[in-house]
Amino acid sequence: MRAVGYKKSLPVEDSNSLLDITVDDPKPEENDLLVKVKAIAVNPVDTKIRMRMAPESGHKIIGWDAVGEVISMGNKVTGFEPGDRVWYAGDLTRPGCNAQMQVVDYRIAGKAPENLDDCQAAALPLTSITAWEILFDRLQIDKASAHKKRTLLIIGGAGGVGSILIQLAAQLTDATIIATASRAESQQWVKALGADHVINHYDDLAEQIESTGSDPVTDVACLTHSEQYFTQCMKFMAPQGRFCLIDDPAENIDIKLMKQKSISLHWEFMFTRSMFNTDDMIKQQDLLNHISEMVEKGQIRSTLGKTFGEMNAENLRKAHEAVESQKTIGKIALTVAE
Repeated sequence: MRAVGYKKSLPVEDSNSLLDITVDDPKPEENDLLVKVKAIAVNPVDTKIRMRMAPESGHKIIGWDAVGEVISMGNKVTGFEPGDRVWYAGDLTRPGCNAQMQVVDYRIAGKAPENLDDCQAAALPLTSITAWEILFDRLQIDKASAHKKRTLLIIGGAGGVGSILIQLAAQLTDATIIATASRAESQQWVKALGADHVINHYDDLAEQIESTGSDPVTDVACLTHSEQYFTQCMKFMAPQGRFCLIDDPAENIDIKLMKQKSISLHWEFMFTRSMFNTDDMIKQQDLLNHISEMVEKGQIRSTLGKTFGEMNAENLRKAHEAVESQKTIGKIALTVAE
């Protein structure tokens, strides 16, 4: 099959950073679906892995957002049939979706929504899983807490995770949603997705939050540059609040600042369940199916921002370059030719 991979970790401007390759077709194991990939999306994790993890030999195939058709399956798979249209993020420890075919554990795949095309659907799995786990597993925003009213601050609201997190919070919680965005078009984007208030992350956060008239911030989802915002957040967050991050801080953060207010720190990494084969791994299938139903009911819209044509090394390099610029709105997707 045709795929895109790399042999060395190189800057995206280098023509060898991603290469068109041919590899053997994958074979499903007992819990696997063999999927003919129809479309993929690009995430920041793709660019980080490309730059940090060179293969010891051969080529490494990355990519963790896909929509495709089930071709065959292992003997322990339940709930799927050949021909099913599925979507998933995949497993960081296995070859990715930048290929014509891929194997994926059925417990982390769901049925794709029928009312989205392939690129629109491919934009959602990884960010939806991340956003869902932030809200309900890490922040537990649907559970009783010490606060009469929950106020959620989303730092980086216009990106892939932020774009779906805003929608889920608006649809499934009664929290007040404050999202950050800096440019006029990104501020308009997050407001349209359901944010109650939009502030600029380049300006003083506390002053802007106070100007909204909202209750104190009880929950923070910091989706980017957490080292820049952590200290600010500790000053204005409510006692017994929750702070969740998904990035890799470029500098150490001082967790002692959390002590007096008993603020808790939570890290969200949506690959945890598949990497460690956790007992609750099938929760990702459940939530993907729930998201699919919400999309079909019109409660959530795709966060696709741009399409970059057919998947090949050249177009994928352009997509990686755009993601690395940190100026994208929504997600980038590409189609996969047969």
